[in-house]
Amino acid sequence: MYGTRGAGARVATAAAVGAALLLLMAGCSSSGGGSEDRKGGSGGGITQQPKASDPFWVNPDGNAARQVAAYEKAGRSAEAEQIRKIAEQPTGEWISPENPEAEARGFTEAAEKADRTALLVLYNIPHRDCGQFSQGGAADGNAYRGWIDAVARGIGDRRTTVVLEPDAVLHMVDGCTPDQFHEERYDLLKGAITKLKALRNTQVYLDAGNAGWQHPDEIYQPLKQAGVDRADGFAVNVSNFYSTEDSIAYGKQLSAKVGGKHFVVDTSRNGNGPYTDGDPQQRWCNPPDRALGERPTTKTADPLVDAYLWVKRPGESDGTCKGGPKAGQWWADYALKLAAGGT
Repeated sequence: MYGTRGAGARVATAAAVGAALLLLMAGCSSSGGGSEDRKGGSGGGITQQPKASDPFWVNPDGNAARQVAAYEKAGRSAEAEQIRKIAEQPTGEWISPENPEAEARGFTEAAEKADRTALLVLYNIPHRDCGQFSQGGAADGNAYRGWIDAVARGIGDRRTTVVLEPDAVLHMVDGCTPDQFHEERYDLLKGAITKLKALRNTQVYLDAGNAGWQHPDEIYQPLKQAGVDRADGFAVNVSNFYSTEDSIAYGKQLSAKVGGKHFVVDTSRNGNGPYTDGDPQQRWCNPPDRALGERPTTKTADPLVDAYLWVKRPGESDGTCKGGPKAGQWWADYALKLAAGGT
């Protein structure tokens, strides 16, 4: 049922690895004040958002920030201002398989220096994405446990919010992940939650699909089996396009079935809602005419919704569909259309 799948997720690139290592070495960050802080890496003065409403760290050297700088250097000020809408919002840092400890340390230390909370996405479960655009993951269960251990060492005691394994539970429910891998996957997810929650200042939200999944009754027991009771809550709409209203309704249905757990909503690209044309199995992949959604904030006005987050990094491709580059690669033309509201 890939038309309702969550991730279409980012695959870490060598550039992302290098950026994290640079952050680790240089402590690249802006200071801890409000939106008036304007220090950045190559991004031409990227700001941190006011901490009271948005405590998450804005990476001043991310792909969007670099695109702002490139457009400004080329005299393309209108395009630079459009991409700045993305560059100045905190987005998830998807930790790579290759350098988990260094990346987690680099991002969390930079966030700490800015007096903000790092937002990390862990997406490395074995047999990831069922051989689709973001296929891969750890070679086996032991490799995954070692990877989680390395991420935990990198985070340490610094304030961090983790979105754990987009699609990992959903793909067991929808039949995408073969049955023979389920027992190990449940064990790995429970182990990851336990390891991360042992850290002093880390919150963990287990991915729980999206509002396009029409049978929440079928996923709540798997969420329990995966250890959602040990987590701070769950995440909905990761890398997808369902409206915030529909996502909250879906999340509340699940919450009622898993002990009243809180949840977070990925609003990164849901400003125009889901795409409804074309192949139903591919509507999630680089759909046209989409728009940025609500900005990240912890001021959601709903006691069950801990935050609106930009888990998926707007402007990074879902995969090689509709003219896009490989999953996770920056796509400036698509980013511009998102920022312009799909026009």
